[in-house]
Amino acid sequence: MSNLTIYQPQGKAGEYASWACNLYTGCSNSCSYCYCRTGHLGKLWTPYPQLKKCFKNEEHAYTVFLRELKQNKDSLQRDGLFFSFTTDPMLPQSRKLTWNCILAAVNNGIPVSVLTKRADFIEDIHIDKWIRHDNLAWGFTLTGMDHEEPMASTNAERIDAMRQLHTMGFKTFASLEPVIDPSRTIGIYALLQEHGCCDLVKVGLQSGRKDPYPDGSIRKMYRIIKDGPIPSYMKHSMTDRLGLPQETPNSVFAL
Repeated sequence: MSNLTIYQPQGKAGEYASWACNLYTGCSNSCSYCYCRTGHLGKLWTPYPQLKKCFKNEEHAYTVFLRELKQNKDSLQRDGLFFSFTTDPMLPQSRKLTWNCILAAVNNGIPVSVLTKRADFIEDIHIDKWIRHDNLAWGFTLTGMDHEEPMASTNAERIDAMRQLHTMGFKTFASLEPVIDPSRTIGIYALLQEHGCCDLVKVGLQSGRKDPYPDGSIRKMYRIIKDGPIPSYMKHSMTDRLGLPQETPNSVFAL
């Protein structure tokens, strides 16, 4: 694993973001489908977030982050920064350091996207009213499958958090990935339409899935979302499955 806090992800992660920040590994959400604990991070995985071993402590990690932020500032201002691929960045145990890094990036004119399955951080951290709302986007992973994510906030709680943040003036997006049950994903999409609190949806299929999706369910889901009012990005797993041209990733900040 890289000793950097800020890096350029490759492969499927590179499809999601040009630049990302990883401060911790491990996660306490206990999602059954987690790609980190079964993939290349499996040997390092713990059921709780722990600071990457290259850092002495959180203060050291923050110092390294600020140095790398300065080194890559021009590119980050252009392409943005994503939190995070190796943990949920808004877990109670790690959100303080993460939030300080987010603030530093936003205050340096860098667009920041945060993807989480937590809703409780809104009450725990002070979302400064002076922060630039147009440079910070909040995303929530929404599968509609609470029992597959037993220690995360419920999908309903996440949608409510998205609604609150959208009302505050922040950009918001939904990661409808992994699609476990297409009918549940369609239901989640309907709720997002109803609440009018989502600026962009990103859709991707479940990696390493062994049992097939029901016949026609993926195409039906694709058509409902593409015909809907919320701007969407279909990840390559979706377009490849349907034999469609790959889409160019779009940013919530460009909408």
